[in-house]
Parts: sequence; C-alpha cells; structure tokens
Amino acid sequence: MGGYENGDSPAAVAGEDGVILGVDGGTTNTVCVCLPAAMPPPESPAAVPVLARAVSGSSNRNSVGESAALETLEQVMTQALAMANTDRSAVRAVCLAVSGVNHPSDQQRMLEWIRDLFPGNAKFYVENDSVAALASGTMGKLHGCVLIAGTGSIAYGVTEDGKVARAAGAGPVLGDWGSGYGIAAQALTAVIKAHDGRGPQTSLTQDILKKLELSSPDEIIGWTYADPSWARIAALVPVVVSSAEDGDEVANKILHDSVQELADTVIAVVRRLRLCGEDEKDKFPLVLVGGVLEGNKKWDISGEVIKCISKVFPGTNPIWPEVEPAIGAALLAWSHHRKGLKLENGS
Repeated sequence: MGGYENGDSPAAVAGEDGVILGVDGGTTNTVCVCLPAAMPPPESPAAVPVLARAVSGSSNRNSVGESAALETLEQVMTQALAMANTDRSAVRAVCLAVSGVNHPSDQQRMLEWIRDLFPGNAKFYVENDSVAALASGTMGKLHGCVLIAGTGSIAYGVTEDGKVARAAGAGPVLGDWGSGYGIAAQALTAVIKAHDGRGPQTSLTQDILKKLELSSPDEIIGWTYADPSWARIAALVPVVVSSAEDGDEVANKILHDSVQELADTVIAVVRRLRLCGEDEKDKFPLVLVGGVLEGNKKWDISGEVIKCISKVFPGTNPIWPEVEPAIGAALLAWSHHRKGLKLENGS
C-alpha cells in the first residue's frame, strides 16, 4: 500500500503542493486514497506514498440510487482528507472511478456535482470503475484489458492510441452471469428447482441453508426478497465454490458456465480493439480484479478463465495487481495533474 520516507508525517509529505484523490466506487464498497501531488513517479507498487485510505459503502447509483451514491462519495473523500490532516482546499486532482457510470451523461452529472465540492482549480476525471482497475495493474498506463468479476462483472479495454471498448457490466437484470451475483443467483435458483422437482438434487441445498441459518428451501424465497441487494446475494459465492470443490455437479456446472461467460466477455473486447494483433497472437496485458477471481485451493476460477482466453489469444499476459483500484484511480489523476503542470510550465 505504500508509505512515507524518512518517517515523514502525512502532512509533511503533502506539503504545500497539495494532494490527489483516487476513488474506486463499487457496488459493495467505496475506497478513497490520498496521495501527495508532488510525489515522484513511483518505481514500484510498494513505492506509492499513500497518505490516507478511507472505506465506505456502495456508490453504484443503479444499486442504491443517485442521492445515496453521491452521499457515500462525499463521505469517503472527506474522511480520507481528514485522515491525511488536510482539507478540500489542498486537492489538486480527483479521479472518480465508479461502477454504474456507463454513459457520457452519467459523467457530466457527476462532474457538475464534484465541481461544487472543491474550491480552486482542481482537475476532475470521472470514469467507470473498470478504468481504475486497469490502471492498478499497469501502474497508471491505460493499455490492455481488464476483467472485473466481483459483485458484478465487466471487461474494459484500451489501445495505445486511446480507442476503448467494453463488454458486460450491464448489471444483474441484463445478465452479468459470470459475476458474483450471477453465480450466487444461479445457485439459489438451483436449490429452488431441486426442491420443486424441476432440477437435479444438489448439496447446494444444505450448504446454503446452513450458511443462511434456514431450515427449508421454502424460506430462501422470503430471505431473498426481504433484501434483494446484489452484494448480499453475491456473498454466497464461497458456498458455491466449496460445494463444487466437494464434487457437487450442479455447483461445478455453474462455475464452468461462469468461467466461459467471463472468458467470452474478455474475448469480445480484445477482438474489437485488436489488442491481440491481426493474427491474434500479439501480447497484451490482461488485468484481473475482483473477489470471484481470487484463488481457491481446488477451484481456481481465474486460472480457468485464463486457460479459456489463452486458447484463443496465446499472447495473453495475466496481471494480478499489487495495488488496489483506488490507487490506480489516484495514479490516473496524478498523471493528468503532472501533464497539466508540464503544459503550464511550457515543457
């Protein structure tokens, strides 16, 4: 996560040159990190001097509503600045990378909102959270493809000359089936089908009932609709993985289908942007982010996804970031800030 050299305090590192804020706003939680605006280019992920890190709840407006999302974003930025012993007047640039920002009109509304929060000449950048995730694996360079598979899922790619493309990321209603929500929702559906006699019996029934402390599959219906929030349902993914590792055929099919969905999402983006070259053999970075892609003992979801993609694109170079997406967002804001300073200095 970085640190301070020579035992300097956060305030001393920030100095009079101000600070940079990077925000990774997700469906489950929102993270804001604060960096010194005058820091030198970091030589490694461990060298990024993080002054403060704050965490809050969901800031996906499609999940919690626009008002609640903006309230969360303001709260987490305010908290990070307080932890860094500074205030809004010290902010030189902000990158908001937020899930649910899918259209230029989304960006424009958020830009208008954030300009009212910060006085002075701070620079603002609003992106989908996939941009920050990509930057976290490439240390601020926007080139390659990122696959996010957490509560939701999305693939986002950027070419060296700035062309962009994305696939999925449309939310559970429109079928992010490789996501944590998609995996867990299919598992819950499988339990109901098994109970009705419409589907095969599965150990998911007892495993999920035990996890939820319920006594009958009938109670799952009430549990689900009492609070159908995406993150709450996605939290059942470890149960599905455990059942699959124990040999349950239904759970294994859910995971295999999800792996293919995630691989197809990446393949679509890479082909549209020709990141793999005309012969589909060129190397390109593939950044992997999100709880679904974290390693498991037996059922390695990310490993299976990479196998599927590499069969199509042998030049796939998988990267597991050493810094979190919020730092990627901050590095993007810092990079833009540096470019602005260079222009102002005539260099």
